[in-house]
Amino acid sequence: MIYQRSSALFTEAQKVIPGGVNSPVRAFKAVGGDPIFVKEAKGAYLYDEDGNRLIDYINSWGPMILGHAHPPVVEAVVEKAKKGTSFGMPTEIETQIAELAVSMVPNIDKIRFVNSGTEACMSAVRLARGYTQKDKIIKFAGCYHGHSDSFLIQAGSGAVTFGSPNSPGVTKGTAQDTLLAKYNDLEHVKDIISSNLEEIACIIIEPVAGNMGCIPPAKGFLEGLRALCDSHNILLVFDEVMTGFRLAKGGAQELLGVNADIVTFGKVIGGGLPVGAFAARAEIMNHLAPLGPVYQAGTLSGNPLAMAAGLAMLKELNQNSQIFDSLAKKTEYLHKGIAKALVENNITHTINRIGSMISVHFAETNVVDFDTATHGNNETFKKFFHGMLNNGIYIAPSAYETWFITEALTYEDLDTTINAVQKVAQTL
Repeated sequence: MIYQRSSALFTEAQKVIPGGVNSPVRAFKAVGGDPIFVKEAKGAYLYDEDGNRLIDYINSWGPMILGHAHPPVVEAVVEKAKKGTSFGMPTEIETQIAELAVSMVPNIDKIRFVNSGTEACMSAVRLARGYTQKDKIIKFAGCYHGHSDSFLIQAGSGAVTFGSPNSPGVTKGTAQDTLLAKYNDLEHVKDIISSNLEEIACIIIEPVAGNMGCIPPAKGFLEGLRALCDSHNILLVFDEVMTGFRLAKGGAQELLGVNADIVTFGKVIGGGLPVGAFAARAEIMNHLAPLGPVYQAGTLSGNPLAMAAGLAMLKELNQNSQIFDSLAKKTEYLHKGIAKALVENNITHTINRIGSMISVHFAETNVVDFDTATHGNNETFKKFFHGMLNNGIYIAPSAYETWFITEALTYEDLDTTINAVQKVAQTL
């Protein structure tokens, strides 16, 4: 394929935007080459600035669960925009989407809307600290909760340790309140808690990890975290920015049968517009200003365009719950097809899948946490990525990102994708 205009646009962008992109993964640093500039999208397809059509498997990193430019969402945004784009004042539609979200998700009474998943997770942790009157949090290596200071932490030495900053600009003081645990390792979490008794406000986790590839929780892992939190007066925070309204109407809580104390949302809940949210039982949410002492605010929170898009999306998912079964079946079909093609060509790999999330790891062992995810062959992934791109398939430009399946994909699209894998596998 020809990407002359995309390359030219990237050259221009680098002059005025750091790295030429407004989010690092878009720069193709992990796979090499110049990023693709999108001109428009419809359904399951992207159309780039060079006129190429690509079958899309990132779908704006998750929110396009019904496809790009989904007519009810577009119409809702257009009609709302005609009446004004922002007021900084309450609107009825905020209550409407809040009522619908609360009715769809188990174990929440109230929800507050913000402008991004990062803001939702940052606010959830602040609320947990304010509610418990404790300072430290546990997060898991490889789980991404946005770029707030508390989350940009990597593990130090030793089995039980304080974190250290993973980005310049994050202070050591902030890092010391973030404790790093291993995903799917309940014993490690127990050790951390025993070394920090009465100090931990919350455990925050992606109930299904999506930022080290798709990694489902091991059997009993989330249940074990729930029990530990109950025993030690710790709040369990589920980051459902990816999984919320994607794995089921009620997200991972519903699908996996484990209740969190606070849940964060993004992606699907905004129908593709910038939005996030966090929710909990009333006793916790009532600690937020103006009812309580925990402060959180935002001029554009509850923006009418985002609320209109999100309401249209949630209404359709709520009325057509069979969509989740359809998505899961399409993802299973894709999984089997990819696996067959890779096995036939003797390509070492493992595939993780749950619901409409899937990832291909070129690793010899099962991928269950960040350490095992890093054992994948990145050189093979780079070749695989560019091979798929040249065959009209756009997957995440990183070995550490999940693919997101959209209902707009047809089985013909899936067969085209599987055939592309077969062609690419012969060259690996």
